[in-house]
Amino acid sequence: MTVASNDRLPLTSLLALAMAAFITILTEALPAGLLPQMAQGLAVSEAWVGQTVTIYAIGSLVAAIPLTAATQGVRRRPLLSTAIAGFVVANTVTTFSDSYALTMVARFLAGVSAGLLWALLAGYAARMVPERQKGRAIAIAMVGTPLALSLGVPAGTFLGSLLGWRMCFGLMSALALLLMVWVRVAVPDFAGQKAGERLSLERVFTLAGVRPVLFAVLAFVLAHNILYTYIAPFLAAAGMAERTDLVLLVFGVASLLGIWIIGVLIDRHLRALTLASTAVFGLAALALGMAGEVPAVVFVAVTAWGLAFGGAATLFQTALAKAAGDAADVAQSMLVTAWNTAIAGGGIVGGVLLGRLGVGAFPPTLLVLLAATLVVVWVADSHEGALQPRPRNARR
Repeated sequence: MTVASNDRLPLTSLLALAMAAFITILTEALPAGLLPQMAQGLAVSEAWVGQTVTIYAIGSLVAAIPLTAATQGVRRRPLLSTAIAGFVVANTVTTFSDSYALTMVARFLAGVSAGLLWALLAGYAARMVPERQKGRAIAIAMVGTPLALSLGVPAGTFLGSLLGWRMCFGLMSALALLLMVWVRVAVPDFAGQKAGERLSLERVFTLAGVRPVLFAVLAFVLAHNILYTYIAPFLAAAGMAERTDLVLLVFGVASLLGIWIIGVLIDRHLRALTLASTAVFGLAALALGMAGEVPAVVFVAVTAWGLAFGGAATLFQTALAKAAGDAADVAQSMLVTAWNTAIAGGGIVGGVLLGRLGVGAFPPTLLVLLAATLVVVWVADSHEGALQPRPRNARR
């Protein structure tokens, strides 16, 4: 099936991908808002329930690259449906399980499905549209992520208090089933790559533009997760512990605005937007470091942080899709691995900083990481929208 030649985006198809992203993120994050109920239902501590998020991330981390590489020749729509079916199975098991061990197995399966699905989404969206619309298409497909974080998790927590945590996961299974029907009816199918056309992992990794994007993802997302994971103690040190929920709401709303701005401008200003997002996040970190005890400064800085982070995934995925071309799915699996490594690293690095130096060490660490990101993006050139090392004799 070929892409449309006019300027109308295939919104029905792209929104199906956005729903897939929404289900993926909400399945991952839902336990965070349901810790007490799940702990009681599974007869374990809240700390052990927290590991259901960890095992999900591990599933994504270990499965994304090998699964994507192994399925390069499979037709895309059946593969996408299979990944979504993994959420149906995992969330259904979680709904009815009274065993912590079985629940952990189900969560690992959900993570595996997420690793495959994330590797597919950006490339799938890009294949639906002409070259000039790839960034906007990916932005629409990614809108499910900030929606899940800003609206889905609070709504799931509220429903959990009314209906119980099991019903929340049951509803997630029902949504995934409906999405499978939506995908079958509205999402076009594409052929997998023929054996002779497939690139090895090593070859994809060495394609021009791929490594700079992966480094930028690792550094940028690590900076984000150091602060996001430990935002509560950071705010407590500033005397704003009781405003944590409000601060996170501000961040979520700003993220939605950020992805909208990126969606409008990305196809014309990919590199400039990546530089701007990194710089804005850096300014937010600087403000928190200099005046993080002033509530007004915190809210302004968090707003800027949300604006910068909201469209970051779209920027990096678009750059990588354009750099990798037909090998986009394999390259995206590397991005999934880098992203999840940064999530895990944020917890580890942030914990070490908090324990040894206190929250005051967060802003300087963020600035170092974001400065490195800015340098990598700055010295990369724009080649069909991808970040690529600039030739020394290039003329600007």
